Amino acid sequence: MPWKLDNNRPIWPQLSQHLARQIITGVYPPGSRLPSVRELAAEAGVNPNTMQRALAQLEQEGLAKADRTAGRLVTQDIGVLEAIRMREAKTVIQDYFEAMASLGYTRERAVSLLKEEFQ
Repeated sequence: MPWKLDNNRPIWPQLSQHLARQIITGVYPPGSRLPSVRELAAEAGVNPNTMQRALAQLEQEGLAKADRTAGRLVTQDIGVLEAIRMREAKTVIQDYFEAMASLGYTRERAVSLLKEEFQ
């Protein structure tokens, strides 16, 4: 998943969201080791301090845990993973409704278009 960063928004929350999505989609499975701060920063093309802040956010959310000997590990708590997955799904749904509203569709019509698409 490429790093698509929007210069009109703070970078570290975007990094955190990108990593969270990689975790909840299984790029980094439960219990796996995350790459180092420097590796991730180089991959994303950002300052390591910015990446450190993003990773600290993942720890606050319970998605990752620092281990002195193993680095940062992805949580094995499926409940946390599912809660974050649901939060991200709601964000995608809200973005969809906002985009449809900008095209002049009501929420009800946007739902009906989805249903039509998948029948």
